[in-house]
Amino acid sequence: MASLGTVAAAATLGGKNLFASSAKPQIAITMDDPQVKPAYGLSAVEVNRRILDALEKHKIKAGLFVCGMRVDSQDGKQLLSTWNDAGHMLGNHSYSHLFLHSQKVTLAAYCDDIAKGEAVISGYSQFQKRFRYPFFKEGDTAEKRDGVRKFLADRGYRHGRATIDASDWAIDDRLTKRVAKDSTADLAPYRKFYLDHLWERAQFYDDLAVKALGRRPAHTLLVHHRLLNALFLGDVLDMFQKRGWEPISAEKAYNDPIYQKQPNILPAGESLVWALAKETGKFESVLRYPGEDDVYENPKMDALGL
Repeated sequence: MASLGTVAAAATLGGKNLFASSAKPQIAITMDDPQVKPAYGLSAVEVNRRILDALEKHKIKAGLFVCGMRVDSQDGKQLLSTWNDAGHMLGNHSYSHLFLHSQKVTLAAYCDDIAKGEAVISGYSQFQKRFRYPFFKEGDTAEKRDGVRKFLADRGYRHGRATIDASDWAIDDRLTKRVAKDSTADLAPYRKFYLDHLWERAQFYDDLAVKALGRRPAHTLLVHHRLLNALFLGDVLDMFQKRGWEPISAEKAYNDPIYQKQPNILPAGESLVWALAKETGKFESVLRYPGEDDVYENPKMDALGL
């Protein structure tokens, strides 16, 4: 398999390297699926507070993409208020977290579900009309892809894509199962695996962006509102800062013009960097599909006994 470096070496124009990028990397936190479930010893309130405390300590305003059905309750409203009052952006992640590529999910039903999700969060002052597709899937047919895009544009929405995708939920699944069996289990190996995984994925997508797009974007990292990040989000932010990445707000990151792009690929979706690289047709040897999934991380965790 050709390496990204091999591909980049051939990508020149008039002797000029098209992929040169020297800007200090920037990264914003975007978090999906806030929920009001306790997590093995931590109440839902404590899980949420720990995540917010990590962001506050690092002086970062994140973007929270809300799946309405998970917070459509009084407790859910209180959770969203804590994010809103702290000045974090609230975005729409649908109501029912439908899988757009399913033949059972019609375009009309999907669009109706977006509107239903908006109704849950539209009253908050930090709500912005920015939509993130559930499962990072944007349509397996041109009809669905373009139909949803038109629906969003007609309602004044922008897209809430992320440049760095990572299966943090898969690691959280393993961690929570371990804690459920043994509340005294050593979680340090999960912390290490998580940090190593995020760093490796960040390096991959950053490298791919420079090679495919000719520059480094203001990155957005996708993570989830789960026990894993209640425990280790602060460590994640420390890691990126210590390794020379500048944390920025989600709103600042989304001002990068890259987020206005609409990749012309089918099936549509995945990381924005992945999709834009796919659109070039030059990176087939390094683009796995799906871009991220537990099928890649589970064998590694199995080998480590996690």
